[in-house]
Amino acid sequence: MQGLVFVLLLFIVVFVVVYRKHSGENVYKYIVKEVGVVYDKYAPYSFKQVREKVKELGQEYTPRQYTIQVVAFAGGAAVVSFLYFYNLIVCLFYIAGAIAIIPYLTYLRCKRLYSEFVFEQIQVYTSNVIMEFATTQSFVKSLEGVYESGVLEDPVKTDVKTMIDMSYENGTIDQSLEFMNNKYDYYIVKNMHQLFLQITNEGSKDAGQSLDNMSLDIDMLVENVYRDRMDRAAFHKKFLRFGIVLYLMAMLVQFLLGVDTYIQMLDLWYIQVLLHLILLINTYFLLSGEKYYNENVGAE
Repeated sequence: MQGLVFVLLLFIVVFVVVYRKHSGENVYKYIVKEVGVVYDKYAPYSFKQVREKVKELGQEYTPRQYTIQVVAFAGGAAVVSFLYFYNLIVCLFYIAGAIAIIPYLTYLRCKRLYSEFVFEQIQVYTSNVIMEFATTQSFVKSLEGVYESGVLEDPVKTDVKTMIDMSYENGTIDQSLEFMNNKYDYYIVKNMHQLFLQITNEGSKDAGQSLDNMSLDIDMLVENVYRDRMDRAAFHKKFLRFGIVLYLMAMLVQFLLGVDTYIQMLDLWYIQVLLHLILLINTYFLLSGEKYYNENVGAE
């Protein structure tokens, strides 16, 4: 355990040095600022837009939360890797690897929050266009009513304005519907647009009933999506607990064999390889679960 204590003390020393060097500002703000510089330089443009929207929604982590995350990942990696290998050098490599994973987790989280936001906006868009149509009996006028009502936010609001402009420019709604269908691949969007296209081009005596049915379909879909979101969150917590327990299996082995016997086994190269594989496979297992949890939110 002396090596583990040394790692923790070394981390504290680095923290103190950085803090003293930048005494005019909180150290976690300095760290996040420097990470932000690297992020702005290398992150894809599309993800920058996603993260900006997450910031606008007030769901971006604070500098303190990011710092706590870094400390937690570094501390967890230090404890687990030292219990596996009792080697300071290996321990430092795993600490660096754990910290390097954080930007990827941030990427997944931001995409999930953005996907949830867009789905909610699509729900608002479809529901309100249907309600507006009951009054205006015109798809374009319905779009204008929803756009001017202020219930939409970017990027959906800007895209609705593009639809309106395209409709007036082309004298038909066909191109604007195709634009929106390609931008937002939800079947409620495509079904609603197809219904409006049919009403506009062919007319329909029972349009009111069809639109009422469409509203019911939207409500049912939204209910199913939110139920799925709660189920995912519950499964996610259980999944993380199971993954963390798997990391600690080495403690069970040491309990059964004895610490001295376990340390002697570490001299065998194939035991070292096996332990590295266990850690890497379990990490891949956890990251795959995180990817599943954060992607395709609101998908139909």
